[in-house]
Amino acid sequence: MSQPILLTVDDDPAVSRSVARDLRRRYGKDYRIIRADSGADALEALREIKLRGDAVAAILADYRMPQMDGIVFLEKAMDLFPNARRALLTAYADTDAAIQAINVVDVDHYLLKPWDPPEEKLYPVVDALVETWRAVGERPVDEIKLIGHRYSSPSFHLRDFLARNAVPYRWYSVDDDEGRRILEAADAAPQDIPVLVTPDGTVLRQPSGPELADAVGLSTRPAQEFYDLIVIGGGPAGLGAAVYGASEGLRTVIVERKATGGQAGTSSRIENYLGFPDGVSGAQLTDRARRQALKFGAEVLTARDVVGLEARGSARVVMFGDGTEISAHSVVLASGVTYRALEAPGVAELAGRGVYYGSAATEAPECKGEHVYIVGGANSAGQAAVFFAKHAADVTILVRGQSLEASMSHYLIEQIAGIPNIHVRTRTTVAEAHGDDHLERLTLCENGATETVPTGHLFIFIGAAPRTDWLGTEIQRDDHGFVRTGPDLLTDGGPPPGWPLDRDPHYLESSIPGVFVAGDVRAASVKRVASAVGEGAMAVTLVHRYLEEQ
Repeated sequence: MSQPILLTVDDDPAVSRSVARDLRRRYGKDYRIIRADSGADALEALREIKLRGDAVAAILADYRMPQMDGIVFLEKAMDLFPNARRALLTAYADTDAAIQAINVVDVDHYLLKPWDPPEEKLYPVVDALVETWRAVGERPVDEIKLIGHRYSSPSFHLRDFLARNAVPYRWYSVDDDEGRRILEAADAAPQDIPVLVTPDGTVLRQPSGPELADAVGLSTRPAQEFYDLIVIGGGPAGLGAAVYGASEGLRTVIVERKATGGQAGTSSRIENYLGFPDGVSGAQLTDRARRQALKFGAEVLTARDVVGLEARGSARVVMFGDGTEISAHSVVLASGVTYRALEAPGVAELAGRGVYYGSAATEAPECKGEHVYIVGGANSAGQAAVFFAKHAADVTILVRGQSLEASMSHYLIEQIAGIPNIHVRTRTTVAEAHGDDHLERLTLCENGATETVPTGHLFIFIGAAPRTDWLGTEIQRDDHGFVRTGPDLLTDGGPPPGWPLDRDPHYLESSIPGVFVAGDVRAASVKRVASAVGEGAMAVTLVHRYLEEQ
């Protein structure tokens, strides 16, 4: 097989030659370096490469080119090679414009010209591009077939599970001829949907989460019975703890109920995370963190429901819903939060059938030409509005308060104001959802007056509550269910009742010694991705301190 390709395109011949020269110097042994002087020429080259069956690892495109700028070119290039990694070359004067334009294309990096010395400014970026491409690659993918119905809640949840776990699959509707043919071949009927067919021909009818995870190759069973560290929850805090724990030699396992990433993993774009000036999707960020944790030796268990946590002597024991359990010297509780339910008639009945909690990115293609409604005024709602505005004809944000300023970041408010098909309705709530087998209409209430509007898509982001009901009474929580830690546990200047040690609880330590808490589930935490990652890392430092005491 021929070498994979690094393609660079710049309308300035001198720049084009310089980029190609520097790339050949570092990557010429393992990659073919191809350069083009215009977007049109580069697209023609990509079409020929596609016909030959060769692979493109990364594309570097100049931002300011006549006839076709770098953003437009990268959009077209993605149609031919969606897995190729992408970087934008830009002059310092164009940085602001480039960052704004990057929202159109999921660019991995941007590079400022000039990039001297390349060892510091060019090669680290290209190294990251090719490393990511190797992980995703252009390898043939064994096809998983999923047959269901667009307005089936179980079908939606399976699609969402596969998408969030980055499992490639092909979707077939039971209403289409091919979907019916596959069902017949699988000896299944429409009432069996959702039906999943694995590449080896195994048929699963209405599979549970663990059954689905096992079928598609996700790890659900621990390799050991005892660990140094169990991390409960695979969001930013849990991934941060896993990366630092495993990299420092702790036998570490992450236990995740659905998919790594948590709520952050569903975000279409996070633009205020340190080190990503052009923004990064939640899926990209958390996928990189997951791969980083695996690289250091952490295990990741998916589709496992944790139902109990207790201390047995020096061991901390985590119990699963199927009756099994694992133990460790220490635990980091990073289970995050879930969106609160919207209390309005019809909403619960239509969940997964037009009514969704979170961004539900798998529904984006179905929103083409439609009017989408989003409930919520925080950053997650704003990011979802920007994302769906690329697909839907109109997006309306429904905010109970008087404005977005009290709950949404300034940069996001400005971005929304510049997108013509996003509308904001303040002092407006959903009074009722209507529909038979799927959402068809919403009744809105604005300042006491009601209005019924047609829509098939409602996405809800109305605050979050911790999933801590499964914790026993030994773990102290506040009135809202968030876990108290460190100084918040002290009573009259002393440790909490029943505390067995001579010292006070460490800063992120719960009321059970050796059980630490990080991220949104912790009482009084800062609800930001960066702070969650930081707390995950800090928790591992405190785990080491705790282990030294034993």
